[in-house]
Amino acid sequence: MKMICDFCYRHCSIAEEMTGWCRSRTASGGIIRDVSYGHLAAIADDPIEKKPLYHFLPGTRTLSIAMEGCSLDCDFCQNFHIAKEHHDNPGFHTPESIEGFAAENGYKSISFTYTEPIVWQDYMLETAKEAEKDSIKTIMVSNGTFSDEALDRILPSIDAYNIDLKGDAEFYKSICHGSIEPVLDGIERIVEYGSHIEVTTLVIEGIHTKKMIRELGGMLSKRSVKVWHITPFYPMRRMSDRKATSMPFLLSMAEEARKSGIPHIYAFDDELECPDCGNRIRRQESDGICQACGNRIYGVWEKDPTA
Repeated sequence: MKMICDFCYRHCSIAEEMTGWCRSRTASGGIIRDVSYGHLAAIADDPIEKKPLYHFLPGTRTLSIAMEGCSLDCDFCQNFHIAKEHHDNPGFHTPESIEGFAAENGYKSISFTYTEPIVWQDYMLETAKEAEKDSIKTIMVSNGTFSDEALDRILPSIDAYNIDLKGDAEFYKSICHGSIEPVLDGIERIVEYGSHIEVTTLVIEGIHTKKMIRELGGMLSKRSVKVWHITPFYPMRRMSDRKATSMPFLLSMAEEARKSGIPHIYAFDDELECPDCGNRIRRQESDGICQACGNRIYGVWEKDPTA
């Protein structure tokens, strides 16, 4: 008898003792479970800007954790060694132990990141439930290939998201071996729910074009996204023979992205700029209000007395 996994948009039908497309979920004894539940592939202390999140508690540190697995198979994956390759990770970490470590060490947030949290969302959600007890915020860095059922579970529990919008429909089909539709649907639902969201597009010279960036900008603007990161590609995995993204190309793509009307576009660690008056602000010192014009700036700010 096969069972349906509803963690991502693929809705894999999994036979007993077999795994789904991601190879991270297996059917066993009448249930679907994680192959490596609690055995972390990575744990690290990070600046929150590394996620990247520039408008959510800027200047703070986040506890980053990952288990192996992904719902896409990107040719350029920057973390394929932990996302796509199986490792025997001897250490076991319960959600309670992760939350306890974060609380004891003064972390403002826990980030589910590096690989794809969608495929280990049960562990993520159990950890998020523990984090809520000590008012520790939760962050999901994701490729956005949610199922509707997954979003129903995840939206009430996660405070902030960085979602990749990797390219156009053909890019997803030929390079990511997936689909753009669930990503756009997920972004739209997160915005509608009212959670904090920032979007990232990694640009590859010779593949991404100004036309593609214009199209993606239109998609994001239509969905009321406020923060868009344009980031560089480094040679990796099946694209190890391509050159890294040059600074002139990165900046040209960011300039094209600004034509979308999205108020906050980042190509590197720029200062925050008020979209109303152009006043430049140090993000880490912001309380969410532009001191020059009084404009309320999108984000969650540690110094905001109303947060």
